[in-house]
Amino acid sequence: MKLHNVLLACALGAGMFGAALPAAAQVYGGVYIQTAPPAPVYETVPVAPGPGYFWVGGFWQWNGYRYAWIRGHYAYRPYAGAAWHPGHWASGPRGWYWRAGHWGRPY
Repeated sequence: MKLHNVLLACALGAGMFGAALPAAAQVYGGVYIQTAPPAPVYETVPVAPGPGYFWVGGFWQWNGYRYAWIRGHYAYRPYAGAAWHPGHWASGPRGWYWRAGHWGRPY
């Protein structure tokens, strides 16, 4: 089931019973979280499996109830010179939201 459907069901159920969603609200396909993410976990970076691999660091992911740490991993560069632009949590007027990482040109 998609997160949108789960949150919609929770909102409808909450309206029926006078409760409120605890920490998140669905907006434009993304989620705003009212609680800031924890500090990053610093991971030991293992030796690369081969040339052309790049370490993609871990990050905190919102699972609908709480933040869960997603461990870093090696990814193969999609093309020569590609740079990984890591994802990050940003603070906005409605709460915290996730900006996903992506491959692109170096800054």
